[in-house]
Amino acid sequence: MLRVRSMFELAMRLLPQTRSHSPVRCRSAMVMLTAVLVAALATDPRPAVAQEPEAVLVGVEKTRIEPLSQTVPIAGRLVSLRVGDVAARIAGPVEGIRVEVGDPVSEGQVLAVLDNETLQAEVNMSNSELAEAQAELETWVAEKDVALTELRRQEGLRKSAAFSQARFEDAQKKAAVADARVGRARANVAIKRTNLQRRQIDFEYATIRAPYAGVVVRRYTEVGAYVSKGDRIVRVIADRALEVEADVPFRRLAGLPIGRQVDFTLDDGTKHVATVRAILPSENPLTRTRVVRLVPDFSETKRPLAESQAVIVAVPISDDREVVTVHKDAILKRPTGDMVFVIQDDKATPRPVTVGEAIGGRLEVVSGLKNGEMVVIRGNERIQPGAKVRVEKGSS
Repeated sequence: MLRVRSMFELAMRLLPQTRSHSPVRCRSAMVMLTAVLVAALATDPRPAVAQEPEAVLVGVEKTRIEPLSQTVPIAGRLVSLRVGDVAARIAGPVEGIRVEVGDPVSEGQVLAVLDNETLQAEVNMSNSELAEAQAELETWVAEKDVALTELRRQEGLRKSAAFSQARFEDAQKKAAVADARVGRARANVAIKRTNLQRRQIDFEYATIRAPYAGVVVRRYTEVGAYVSKGDRIVRVIADRALEVEADVPFRRLAGLPIGRQVDFTLDDGTKHVATVRAILPSENPLTRTRVVRLVPDFSETKRPLAESQAVIVAVPISDDREVVTVHKDAILKRPTGDMVFVIQDDKATPRPVTVGEAIGGRLEVVSGLKNGEMVVIRGNERIQPGAKVRVEKGSS
């Protein structure tokens, strides 16, 4: 450094002297001065100041504990709790059918009507017979009152000379006969009332109503046809009273205790939840499966539901367990295995991990991470091990 300084001072002393000489000597002095400056800079032993690298902006998220349930898909179907033929309860000609195939019906809605003129006449006749029986009852009640009055009068004459034992006994017999006739008349009234009620029921049965809400899927007769008691009129399926039925392998039944909720998917792609109601005690010897019935809780569906509609039931193969999970975007694939960047002291530290089952958008962590650790989920492809990082706003 001292030698450079001496050369610089010499060049500065020579520069004024060259001004009085030729231009060539002047240029030589300038060249010497420039060389001295370059040598001074090249031989400066002071180290250059290193610039600190800028922190990398990353998105982070904490690991957390979530329940894990491993499932296997089993094909199932929807079955209606109420499906069957609506039959005529009395015989008669069909006067009218009020529904068509495909019509939705509510409980109690009229499906068909039979000719009821004869039934109405029978109801009227029964009303008349009942009125006659009631009038007969009133007559015998009056006769009984007369007999009882005579019996009481004869009893009053017991201590007088006008008392006659024969007349007294006749009065007793007449009172007993009148009482028996009143009882018979009351029984006859009850019979006539019952006949009226039965004919009124037949008259009501002439109007065939839907026993439950559903959809008409078939008609068995037409207007003008004669139907006997028990003949089918229409077939109705309760399209909302449905259950899920699945043939589950015997070894998978351990994951389906009564009351457990499982997920199932309709063929329109919508997902729903069902609760196990019953496991039928009958096993198919060929497939080693048992029928499981589940009560569904339908949310919004894209298409109307139907009996025998296909579903996929997610049958659990083990009990639920809690596991540490990490966001799937935190996992980096490396030749040596999976790894993540963990944030420690504002630096990204690489750590190998072992992952297991998928839980939605997250993965089970078998080893390598603990609950609550902060890992990088965005920007981890461009950072180096040990790099300083800064966290995006809104990351957690």
